[in-house]
Amino acid sequence: MRVATWNVNSIRTRVARVVDWAVREDVDVLAMQEIKCKPEQFPHAEFEAAGYEVVLHGFNQWNGVAIASRLPIQDVETEFPGMPGFLKGHEGPDLPKEARAIGATVEGVRLWSLYVPNGRSLDDPHYVYKLDWLGALRADTERWLAENPGLPLALMGDWNVAPLDSDVGDPSLVPGLSTHISPPERDAFFAFEEAGLTDVVRPLVPDGYTYWDYKQLRFPRNEGLRIDFILGSRAFADRVEAASIHRNERKGDAPSDHVPVLVELADAAAEEDDADRPMIFG
Repeated sequence: MRVATWNVNSIRTRVARVVDWAVREDVDVLAMQEIKCKPEQFPHAEFEAAGYEVVLHGFNQWNGVAIASRLPIQDVETEFPGMPGFLKGHEGPDLPKEARAIGATVEGVRLWSLYVPNGRSLDDPHYVYKLDWLGALRADTERWLAENPGLPLALMGDWNVAPLDSDVGDPSLVPGLSTHISPPERDAFFAFEEAGLTDVVRPLVPDGYTYWDYKQLRFPRNEGLRIDFILGSRAFADRVEAASIHRNERKGDAPSDHVPVLVELADAAAEEDDADRPMIFG
């Protein structure tokens, strides 16, 4: 099964190139972020013509997440249990939830498409919201895996965190002054390792950015960020056979400012056969 994530930055603007890429790369499941539309505005017809079913969560022209699959989709959720809400200038437990998460099960694999809050600036309430959001997701992840240690689980999407210094090529980000690279954000990202997840792409693709700002010739200068990730449980990671970052999708007419990240999973039955096969020692 080939699984990918892509912040498409408006699916109505880029539907042709998104569908074309998914078909060309033989993608079975595509998690999308920043679809920027309501359900009735989503271009279902183009995906259906290519053989994809789509589930999505979107309220307006901001945020929005979706999962497109050529395989049956089950158990759809449009928020994780602890997900906090946000409304500028307001505090409390009952703030409106944004369209930033959608989960579904495909072929026994639990997949989440996630658009982590940006944070805006270190002194903005949105930064606190971002850390709370990541903390709640981490707590739920830990609980899911405690209840089902063998669950093939992947959290995929735009994390809006560049966890390593090598993930930062954009000179506009300044340590101590910028979001995405602050120690609390990086700590929140690495906390998912303690919860039982691992970055399944980096071991196979150690270098490469996934985002370049449209301004200041960031892409031609390769001044990008690595902020799009697929974090998988042990049962998911053990099935990853290949991974790739598709830099060329930042080229051409009207590209998204992000590019797709893709992993290929071994068939579950093949994994079970390998586990049952007697070991042979030379």
